[in-house]
Amino acid sequence: MTIDAQTVEEYISKVPDDRKEPIAKLRETIKNNLPRGFEEGINYKMIGFYVPHSVYPSGYHCDPKLPLPFINIASQKNYVALYHAGIYADKKLLDWFIAEYPKQAKTKLDMGKSCIRFKKMDDIPYGLIAQLSQKITVDDWVSLYEKNIKR
Repeated sequence: MTIDAQTVEEYISKVPDDRKEPIAKLRETIKNNLPRGFEEGINYKMIGFYVPHSVYPSGYHCDPKLPLPFINIASQKNYVALYHAGIYADKKLLDWFIAEYPKQAKTKLDMGKSCIRFKKMDDIPYGLIAQLSQKITVDDWVSLYEKNIKR
């Protein structure tokens, strides 16, 4: 399910009604907890938090015209997805998240490499997402990206 939107507000206005509030709350949770330097906007037809070209001019290796992505939020067909590139790049962070999830969430973790899927909107662990958002600074992310992902 892709949503064509030019702004984050437009994106949220186009998601199904039962997802508007959870997506807006996820967005605010991330915005309020991300270290300084990340920017927010639409990228890959999702709500994105990324390292702007002004900080990392090389951009994303798959398409250097795009800023370096970090976290995305998307309304998919059967779930809300939170994509966190840091979990993909840092095994220690992934292990921390997997260990913390059952302590702070009511449901079993449903996750891919960097995608955390939330099928029940009432069960999103916003406190855990806040903690996760605080774990990596812009400089940490650029270093991790260059070390582990950019080839």
